[in-house]
Amino acid sequence: MSADPAGRERVAADAAGRGLEVEIFARPAANSLGEAAALLGITPSDIVKSLVVKRSDGAFLFALVPGGRAISWPKLRAVVGVNKLQMPHADVALAATGYERGTITPLGSTTAWPVYVDESIVGRRVAMGAGEHGYSMFVQADDLITAYGAMVADISVPE
Repeated sequence: MSADPAGRERVAADAAGRGLEVEIFARPAANSLGEAAALLGITPSDIVKSLVVKRSDGAFLFALVPGGRAISWPKLRAVVGVNKLQMPHADVALAATGYERGTITPLGSTTAWPVYVDESIVGRRVAMGAGEHGYSMFVQADDLITAYGAMVADISVPE
């Protein structure tokens, strides 16, 4: 085994350390949000994107937004209390989290950045990336919010 465990192993270890129940599973590739939701037997809004956002001071944060919605930059800036936020290039996101785009999750991130969660996922069981291509996980959003002390707010708009 390599010194750097696979992404899904980092996710599972971090979840266990936080007392957070997750169900990690292999999933087929999908060409759209709708197709991915159908393959998982859920609605598109039950798939949550973990987006890495760069602050102007060089720090990062995670913004968790459900499928069919996008970050509202004015709303997120207001909640974070900053004037500027941006999506970093893929290589910067990888360096900040240890995960490639499409696999990013706060769980097992190489740095524990603050987590901001769109209020629309509260009370739901959601699917998220599990740190590795070809895998997803199910988690209770409220348990994830509690495990991270995440800030819950209205941070999204319809896509």
